[in-house]
Amino acid sequence: MRFSIITPSFGNSKWLRLCVASVADQAVELEHIVQDAGSDDGTLDWLMNDSRVKAFVEKDRGMYDGINRGLKRASGEILAYLNCDEQYLPNALPPVEKFFAGHPDVDMLFGDVVLVDSEGDYMAHRKMLTPQLYHTWTCQLSTLSCAMFFRARVIRQNGMYFDPEFRAAGDGDWIIRLLKRGTRMAVLGQFTSAFTFTGSNIGMDTNAFRERRKLFESAPAWARALRPALIAHHRLRRLAGGTYRQAPFSYEIYSQQDPARRRNFRVARPTFRWPKEDS
Repeated sequence: MRFSIITPSFGNSKWLRLCVASVADQAVELEHIVQDAGSDDGTLDWLMNDSRVKAFVEKDRGMYDGINRGLKRASGEILAYLNCDEQYLPNALPPVEKFFAGHPDVDMLFGDVVLVDSEGDYMAHRKMLTPQLYHTWTCQLSTLSCAMFFRARVIRQNGMYFDPEFRAAGDGDWIIRLLKRGTRMAVLGQFTSAFTFTGSNIGMDTNAFRERRKLFESAPAWARALRPALIAHHRLRRLAGGTYRQAPFSYEIYSQQDPARRRNFRVARPTFRWPKEDS
């Protein structure tokens, strides 16, 4: 199975270099489409000559419009999008390919994520559960897009593109629409990706909170009223699913200190708690 990985880009050269390297060393057939909105920070000086990517430079309406443009160009059977401040862990994609080959009825798969700081040091991790409609609608998306993989037919047969009116919470809106359609989802049960807290992640800004509030207000009144119960149910699912447990482990990523080689980080005391706890 061929993968198509989409990366929307604008002015994130130092992080994009790490992202590109983490995709390039995966042992699967893939294309990495970088959809740049016209970076003026030096990104284009190297990006257009990097043989590891297919780079397209054109103005867009924001991140989700850029992702849509990349998805329309994708030729792979398995699709994903990886932002500039995200990476794949070593050999992350072969198990994804194997899972899809063995589960032809599943259209979307979620891996687990390591959360790191700008130096690459461990901060926390998140083990995934399949999202549920009303929890996602009234709380926020409990999965991370850097570890989300889906079949091309989700896009090509159903036209399920992202809503470009969103700037930060479009993945939540997209998952809600997929859940309404009854899309079959599953979890891989292993780490595939790293998310970097750079200090300027758009998912953490005020606009992201405003857009998530907009999604909340669009939910049925009864679901909004039952939000505390939905949060409790989600936490019980996490407990029953073992997502709060994790033995010491290690991970390898590219870092600003050594962008040419993966660096090994050992985690002696894993924690599921984010720097800012969510639901």
